[in-house]
Amino acid sequence: MAESHPKLAFVAADTPQAKAALAALRKRYAHVPPGKADIVVALGGDGFVLQTLHAHIDRGVPVFGMHRGSVGFLMNSFGIVGLHTRLKNTQRVTLHPLRMTAWRKSGRKEVALAINEVSLLRQMRQAAKIRILIDGVVRMDELIADGVLLSTPAGSTAYNLSAHGPIVPMGAELLALTPITAFRPRRWRGALLPSVAKVGFEVLEPEKRPVSATADHTEIRDVVRVEVAEDRTKRLTLLFDPEHNFEERVLKEQFAP
Repeated sequence: MAESHPKLAFVAADTPQAKAALAALRKRYAHVPPGKADIVVALGGDGFVLQTLHAHIDRGVPVFGMHRGSVGFLMNSFGIVGLHTRLKNTQRVTLHPLRMTAWRKSGRKEVALAINEVSLLRQMRQAAKIRILIDGVVRMDELIADGVLLSTPAGSTAYNLSAHGPIVPMGAELLALTPITAFRPRRWRGALLPSVAKVGFEVLEPEKRPVSATADHTEIRDVVRVEVAEDRTKRLTLLFDPEHNFEERVLKEQFAP
């Protein structure tokens, strides 16, 4: 009896390199639409893997990324031969996204999910003024900065790292709270929070110093208050080749020159 394989779907970023890889894989392997797949193979870069995870966030189908883009921290190497064997031997990383609830100056409430991070950024030339609360307790009465972000472990090597935030291993059950170009308090470098923490941001002087809030690729402008908490009802799965597993990449990044 022939060995049964999981149903695969192939999706690609809108680049010539990714499209060529898509055509080659679809020619070689049986495939189904993404909505019917057991595994989605995403061809592109880290941004496209995030798009793919967001597109299937309600179903939680595992995603196996193959590098056909400009950035590939979340990606596996590209290869056409032996894909079923690779997928059988992959290691799984489970993610829970952040749920951002934002209130705009108009009073309208909007909700978005973030796999990497939630960031608050100044909209104009003047620095933002933001009050930070953790589980309802004011921990910083006034942060003056270009902004502030809250990152998941998966996102800690992205924008968070560029803002000089810490790299967070996947199993640490932590979130990274990182200021973006802080002016005052000048020496504050952020904090590591338990993943169960509920983080609140209050925008001070919103008329004079407007702020936008972004959950991955979803931006909400002119916010006055933002609340962020991990959404444990959503379960996302990334697949990695054993020799390129996510934990090893996080460890290597912390010792990169």
